[in-house]
Amino acid sequence: MTGDPEPISAQARRALEQELADLQAERRLVAGTLRDLSVGDQADQADELRRADQLGRLDRRIEDITERLSQAEAAGPAPTDVVGVGSTVTVRFSDGATEALQIGEVAEALDQALVTADSPLGRALLGRRPGDTVHYNTPDGPATAVVVSIGE
Repeated sequence: MTGDPEPISAQARRALEQELADLQAERRLVAGTLRDLSVGDQADQADELRRADQLGRLDRRIEDITERLSQAEAAGPAPTDVVGVGSTVTVRFSDGATEALQIGEVAEALDQALVTADSPLGRALLGRRPGDTVHYNTPDGPATAVVVSIGE
């Protein structure tokens, strides 16, 4: 990665925009439950502190997504000739298995074909072209894969 803003696909943009809308709605709900910390017993105050902490986490994630979307806007559309966020990449692993993977921004539960851009394999694939061999680390040690093709 060059440090320049990374473009994202339309699908990845929609997913981030949906997550942002969901987080903003959750933030409004949490913020609406906060009261004055000086009122109530210690249990009430502890509950308020937990909600305030939750509000802080929501604010940080909202800020991260907003920044990512603005960077992607500045970077323009995702390339189709190299692996980028939102690309569907067919890779052949060292054991001969071939698999189509989606490079995504956010891990989605139970999506076995999604590889996040910040995972070891995702980072290795970004910017690569068909025929390139990538090297990455797994919990079992170093691994390699070959980019077979890139789709959208």
